[in-house]
Amino acid sequence: MGVREAESPADRNGMSVARMTRHEIEWVRWVPGFNTLLRYEIAWLGHDVMAGLVLATMLVPVGIAYAVASGLPGICGLYATIVPLLVYAVFGPSRILVLGPDSALAAVILGVVLPLSGGDPQRAVVLGGMMALVSGTVLILAGLARLGFVTELLSKPIRYGYMNGIALTVLISQLPKLFGFSIEGTGPLRELWSIGEAVLAGKTNWAALAIGLGALATILLLRGNRRVPGILVAVVVAAVLVGMFDLAERHEVSILGSLPQGLPRFAVPWVGADDVLPVLIGGCAVAMVSFADTSVLSRAYAARTRTSVDPNQEMVGLGAANFAAGFFQGFPISSSSSRTPVAEAAGARTQLTGIVGALAIVLLLLLAPDLLQNLPTSALAAVVIASAIGLFEFADLKRIYRIQRWEFWLSIACFVGVAVFGAIPGIGLAIVIAIIEFLWDGWRPYSAILGRPAGVEGYHDITRYPEARRIPGLVLFRWDAPLFFANAELFRERVLAAVEESPTPVRCVIVTAEPVTSVDVTAADALMELDDALLARGIELRFAELKDPVKDKLRRFGLFERFDETRFFPTIDSAVSRYLETA
Repeated sequence: MGVREAESPADRNGMSVARMTRHEIEWVRWVPGFNTLLRYEIAWLGHDVMAGLVLATMLVPVGIAYAVASGLPGICGLYATIVPLLVYAVFGPSRILVLGPDSALAAVILGVVLPLSGGDPQRAVVLGGMMALVSGTVLILAGLARLGFVTELLSKPIRYGYMNGIALTVLISQLPKLFGFSIEGTGPLRELWSIGEAVLAGKTNWAALAIGLGALATILLLRGNRRVPGILVAVVVAAVLVGMFDLAERHEVSILGSLPQGLPRFAVPWVGADDVLPVLIGGCAVAMVSFADTSVLSRAYAARTRTSVDPNQEMVGLGAANFAAGFFQGFPISSSSSRTPVAEAAGARTQLTGIVGALAIVLLLLLAPDLLQNLPTSALAAVVIASAIGLFEFADLKRIYRIQRWEFWLSIACFVGVAVFGAIPGIGLAIVIAIIEFLWDGWRPYSAILGRPAGVEGYHDITRYPEARRIPGLVLFRWDAPLFFANAELFRERVLAAVEESPTPVRCVIVTAEPVTSVDVTAADALMELDDALLARGIELRFAELKDPVKDKLRRFGLFERFDETRFFPTIDSAVSRYLETA
């Protein structure tokens, strides 16, 4: 890329940016494409145009393949490529990211579109469009609300499990097209069973299978080659073979057929009342998945080009692209981890690359709609299967298995949920698991009784230092989490248990509360109950290292009517010294 891409707006255009008013700067922040235009260098033009033309050769077959994999007509994949690329060039913060239909979303979209459309292509288009509108709205609102951090709540093992499940679901959904037949089963396991039955019943179209396997092998063999686009080679060869040997007529190989001539038209995708709930759930699901993928990819390329990307603006840009796609016969889209490297390798400098790629597809639809008519669906299935294979993550799961077994099994549970129940229920399961994982450390946190080991400064966990000296009559108790409603009762129980287990009669309990970053009403009431229980035994409750904001909360909750400042100490040493002075 070049160091110039890392320059801030003030580097080369410092004077023009400096002249902007505060209001103008805020406006430009929400329209990064305008900022790029202000800074555009003529030297970048040739790189962007060439990269856009190279990119277009991949955008066409991939867009069609993912549309078919999502249960929509192939042309919708091109519409869902053209419009988002143009819109993201204006609102997207990344200068190199390529957006469009994505294999990670295919199973989610198919899970909504297939059962609701009943095989009606027009109805499928409407459902896909409304899902894009829902997804776009959710992303835009989340970006404006500065919720770009939310995807960080999904841990890496859970993301791996979900994506592995999605990859398997996508792969299974394409096997019937690869084998050249259709099935009735819905859901990954039922589909797999139906595929097995169809193969045993002799329904395989061997000509279609041979073309599909050949295309798949070509894509996989050329995957690491940046000079030769494997997908383009595979689909061109497959289309030529079908046309040359008339395989569509002679061997009933299913083909794409002629594309509609013309550009997408504006239309509001109205859905029936019965379809609203599944479309809302599906739209929210793809919003979460697409932003999770896009945020990771965006950060990765920002690091490569030494630039910074605002995750909230990334949400807005991705949301605007989805929203616009919904009004032009598109469906939910995301960033592409396979097409973005193509743009980078071809020399892309700015968002103009995506614009050139989109315009190239427009010219194809206007001037040569029959160019891809002989493209076999088994080759398109091979494109999707190759992408699905790339979604699987095994290597890092091996590392997680070695270092943290329970997180590995969380990942497996998430994978099984998606593979068994499908993409939409699997997303729900992933969210539930993520919330449980997020809350677990706070719900059942670690706590320790402290003593003073010989030759070691400070007070430490006696389970780690069994020989640590404990002060007679004193329990030093550390609680390693915020104190809130879910763990308040456990806190009280563990303090009382520590008193019971003390080798000497206890006169004072000091809670070393530096890890306690918050207290809620339930926890405050539990503290009062604990204080009552300890006072009944003649034991005083004190606190060390409690942060001032937490003390302010206790004051608001009325605890300072019971706990005055003499019960709080800035350090453990000062609390222990006061106890020894009064013991």
